[in-house]
Amino acid sequence: MNRPVLEVADILRDHGAAWRQANAGHVSLDQLKAMSAIERCRTAALGGHVERCDDCSHTTVAYNSCRNRHCPKCQGAAAREWLAEREAELLPVPYFHVVFTLPARIASIAYQNKAVVYDLLFKASSEAVLTIAADPEHLGVRIGITAVLHTWGSTMTHHPHVHMIVPGGGISLDGSRWLSCQPRFLLPVPVLTKLFQGLMLAKLLAAHRAGRLAFFGPHAHLAERKAFAAYLAPLRRIKWYVYAKPPFGGPKAVLAYLARYTHRVAIANSRLIARDQQGVTFRYKDYRADGHARQKVMTLGTHEFIRRFLIHVLPKGFHRIRHYGLLARPSCADNIARARVLLDAACQNQASHTPADTADEQTTHAHACPHCGGRMIIIETFARGETPRHRPSGPTVASRIDTS
Repeated sequence: MNRPVLEVADILRDHGAAWRQANAGHVSLDQLKAMSAIERCRTAALGGHVERCDDCSHTTVAYNSCRNRHCPKCQGAAAREWLAEREAELLPVPYFHVVFTLPARIASIAYQNKAVVYDLLFKASSEAVLTIAADPEHLGVRIGITAVLHTWGSTMTHHPHVHMIVPGGGISLDGSRWLSCQPRFLLPVPVLTKLFQGLMLAKLLAAHRAGRLAFFGPHAHLAERKAFAAYLAPLRRIKWYVYAKPPFGGPKAVLAYLARYTHRVAIANSRLIARDQQGVTFRYKDYRADGHARQKVMTLGTHEFIRRFLIHVLPKGFHRIRHYGLLARPSCADNIARARVLLDAACQNQASHTPADTADEQTTHAHACPHCGGRMIIIETFARGETPRHRPSGPTVASRIDTS
């Protein structure tokens, strides 16, 4: 695969130092670490190895990746590994996509309290789905959820929301059978919305009472309990955004979808167009438009581009992919086995391995010689900051290497 003409790493290498100096004292340690990792990713600073073709002796240098979860270049390999593990959990049923979005008033609080509010978003949204699914008036089942946090809009503005992938049914509350939802209907969105709204507001008030929220600048007055309650009051009267998409075509479609969503970062290198004195130009989607008009181009000043990219760096240790219900650890394997028995899905075993086989073929092909297709073997490794003894006979490549 050809290297993109422009990468986030190029922008950070050229302008990161000036940005850090201009924003000294206002940059978190997590953001500084992410910047440093991306700047050094797949460079000699992280070491690497030399590969040579068994057949034609074509030689390339491959540098190690930073493996930072905010690095646009490192998430493809991470996604493949994660998907291989998730494949065994897929069931031969339709899957639905549900999105829960925080209103702007709460998003501004989340900006100053990322770990707390993002965690409450996960809890409130998952609790809403699990509760409504378990209600006998709706499905009356124990359902499974894979939830992924995204904090950005298409132009990298702060827009926290959770994407959920939910199987179309679940195990009955007495554990005796699998109950499927209607073909194109999972759960009533208005009911989900109302419950999510109530849960999120209640959890925010509880977090405030427990002293878990901090407020700065224009929001400093919200540290007072009555002021915070008054700030949240209008949110009880507006419509919150919860969206349920039609079901996917099957387990393979679910894997393809998850590959696009689970390990995304604020902007992919493929969306970058150019960088000049005006700033950084990139493609984005305007979801208020339809058809081809949805695809648009935006230019941001370079320092503003970096600022927007870094506001989506998550706190250390925060899990942005979580599983609930039947998929919750550590009982997930037992729950999936029980669901397969109830679905009588033994005949699906062979088909369920197809995506993994395809991934293996792609991995093998990725290590073939770009000149003759022969097998590339490692002939030298070198540590961080060192120069390889062997010289490449072709373009230097940047490939992912596990260094842990």
